[in-house]
Amino acid sequence: MGTREDLLAAAKRCLAERGYARTTVRDIVAASGTNLAAINYHFGTRDKLLSQAMMESSSTAVQAILESLPAEDTDPAVRLRAFLERLIGSFTEERLLWSANIESFVQALHSPELRAELGAAQSEAREALAHVMDGAAPDPAVGAVLQTMIGGLLIQWLIDPDNAPSAATIAAGLRTLAEAVDPA
Repeated sequence: MGTREDLLAAAKRCLAERGYARTTVRDIVAASGTNLAAINYHFGTRDKLLSQAMMESSSTAVQAILESLPAEDTDPAVRLRAFLERLIGSFTEERLLWSANIESFVQALHSPELRAELGAAQSEAREALAHVMDGAAPDPAVGAVLQTMIGGLLIQWLIDPDNAPSAATIAAGLRTLAEAVDPA
């Protein structure tokens, strides 16, 4: 790996261990074995480095969930339930990563550049999530709904995991909403 990759790998480790706000450039330098000037040279600022690391880490986590789903020809309800179960499991297993993810969104409120980067990443995420129900015929509306749901579900699991909804509860609620919107 080169210096840029070393910095990204170190930033990802620091985010997972310390979170976004508590990760300093000194932490990243110590973890990467590089120097302060390398951050400026390769990324410009600590925030740009952390946002890149956060987007890559989040994307990797969601991609792993998507790749672990049952085959695309499986009943869509089964695929959705599996997705929700694995997502919620990820919120628990990788709590610090997901907490750092929320912190990065707060940082974006103060940075038009970061907001634009995260906006582009959200667009890509919606595209990837569109494949959850049927990989052969992705539906952009599914991607939009899942991405919207992920944000709310994530916050509930981070704030109050004992009372956050389960995959079964979410699936049942979606079923009820679907019937209300389009009664058969």
